[in-house]
Amino acid sequence: MAAIQKTTERTMPLEKVRNIGVIAHIDAGKTTTTERILFYTGKTYKLGNIDEGTTVTDWMDQERERGITIVSAAITTFWKDHRINIIDTPGHVDFTAEVERSMRVLDGGVTVFDAEEGVQSQSETVWRQADKYHVPRLIFINKMDKLGANFKGTLEMIKERLGINPAIISYPIGAEQDFKGVVLLLEKKALYWEKDPLGIQFEEAEVPENMKAEIEEARHNLVEQICAEDETLLEKYLSGEEPTISELKTVLRKATIDYRLVPIYAGSSLRNKGVQPLLDGIIEYLPSPLEVPPVKGTDPKTEAELERKPSNDEPLSALAFKIQVDPHVGKLTYIRVYSGVLKSGRPVMNSTKKDEERIGRLLLMHADKREEITEAFAGEIVAAIGLTNTSTGDTLCDQTNPIVLESIKFPEPVISLAIEPKTKSDQEKLGNALNRLSEEDPTFKIKMNHETGQTIIAGMGELHLEILVERMRREFGVDAETGAPQVAYKETIARIAEGEGKYIHQSGGRGQYGHCWLRVEPKNRGEGYEFTSEIKGGAIPSEFVPAIEKGVKEAMENGVLAGFPMVDMKVVVFDGSFHEVDSSEIAFKIAGTQALQAATKEAGISLLEPIMKVEVTTPEDFMGTIIGDLSSRRAQILGTEVRGVARIVTALVPLAEISGYSTTLRSLSQGRASYYMEPSHYQEVPKNITEAIVAKRT
Repeated sequence: MAAIQKTTERTMPLEKVRNIGVIAHIDAGKTTTTERILFYTGKTYKLGNIDEGTTVTDWMDQERERGITIVSAAITTFWKDHRINIIDTPGHVDFTAEVERSMRVLDGGVTVFDAEEGVQSQSETVWRQADKYHVPRLIFINKMDKLGANFKGTLEMIKERLGINPAIISYPIGAEQDFKGVVLLLEKKALYWEKDPLGIQFEEAEVPENMKAEIEEARHNLVEQICAEDETLLEKYLSGEEPTISELKTVLRKATIDYRLVPIYAGSSLRNKGVQPLLDGIIEYLPSPLEVPPVKGTDPKTEAELERKPSNDEPLSALAFKIQVDPHVGKLTYIRVYSGVLKSGRPVMNSTKKDEERIGRLLLMHADKREEITEAFAGEIVAAIGLTNTSTGDTLCDQTNPIVLESIKFPEPVISLAIEPKTKSDQEKLGNALNRLSEEDPTFKIKMNHETGQTIIAGMGELHLEILVERMRREFGVDAETGAPQVAYKETIARIAEGEGKYIHQSGGRGQYGHCWLRVEPKNRGEGYEFTSEIKGGAIPSEFVPAIEKGVKEAMENGVLAGFPMVDMKVVVFDGSFHEVDSSEIAFKIAGTQALQAATKEAGISLLEPIMKVEVTTPEDFMGTIIGDLSSRRAQILGTEVRGVARIVTALVPLAEISGYSTTLRSLSQGRASYYMEPSHYQEVPKNITEAIVAKRT
């Protein structure tokens, strides 16, 4: 019977599937909300608790010890004849890659806000990430039982900061210690979770007498909001006829999927109140794979645009969005199937790398537990074993109908440190561990400093690197020493300039000859690097142009001023000469390096440093001291605001000035202030500081 049941669930029609992510600021209650969802859907039989380290989705030892989510966990569960694939993502900015790749493959999201804190910095960042991928969302205002919880205040912040049109579906009854339940506005029904501490059972009752006027007004506003989204419904409403709940929900669903309205739910995950209405909302208002636009890609041969509809009958198209090294089965590749059917034991094409791969086994993931399956259908999120060359962002497709889907872009690392093995026996293991971890995490970079012989690792923050070094020790048995964190500076140019590179080497017999002229042009911050050729009349044969670019790239990676990588510039090769016999690729590569160095020196090189957006939450008594300390760190104070009894100071601070800030902040505030930091942008380093950095490096 169990096998038949499993088959029925596996072949569930696509309109009954939801691929959702739970996203928010750190500590807003994402993981607790996910745990409650799993408990109420019958996936778990015991409530997981972060403080006790018993959560399902935070399954890594470090996640349980630190009480934070590090890797996004995928889990499948069922609610009211629907299948929900949930990805619980990290809230900490150091693990932004996990959020970015999850957004790319989700159809809908649940954004969790803290009812006291409201819209925090990372909430805003993940909201914008979801906007980028057009992910429809519901909002869950969590922690309604917390001291200082303010439902209306949080709603105002949501409107103001996120610029959205919130539609209140479940309205809280009371707040702080008086929070008892919610009112479902459309049904005019109050739900109480007073008698069952686990929150499985709830009672339906009339709306409390003292809230009737408030609820009536809120419902009236909601009905007006929904009717304004549909002409037929609006006409009916304006003529005095009340639309049915079914009609209102149908229009609200469409408006949610089109990002015109965002349904709002209230509750307290930790106190087990308000989660079931949220589950109903996931089913009622978030899209199935059939309701999102067909996925777009390009033909690898012709570059023509292609699209694939979410159907099992279409040719296979799937995106590898995450690699995980599993101690038991090796490399796990998480895959979102957009169209067609992915079958275990069958060859597929990796169109990104133009390579054939074979799916060994397919698994349906339940966080760290798994269930083996033989095929994955359109709209599913599964894990595959046996893919050797596939990395994050690669497309897997049908060999006879190739397509390359848009890959996933990740931010550049902002901090680095030197790492070396403690013993000789750790040397080989270190290389293996670093490669495996960089396969998993696209924001973790490794490079060798050939001058010092050091291995340098780079990532998104101190916590990011600290956790990776700890994972090396625990998962790969590598003991390593690390140096002090180093800021990831970059070099760039100030103006347009030209430079010549000429490499002539004669040593008897055939010589070497390469000669080129380059023009360098500055680009805007974050626009990256571009190389083009304007060679006319065969001044340089076309086969030598790639060699020039290779030399240019090498020179840019090694930097010209102080050895930091060069960014945000366009390089144009526009003239040069060659020798019929002596010209070679290596000669033109060296000429390219020389020309770039000459041109950039002529253009004027400046140093760029990463600037962090810092948000400090402090009692009022310490605000002046904290602002003074930030100002001494070259900070630009953006503003202050009152949030409950706390004061929030927002500033832009150079990363170089804020290393180890948590210790200073604790001592300045008697341990009562906290801060949150995320990368903002790169900007030019002041001249006097540039000189000091260059002097230290040369």
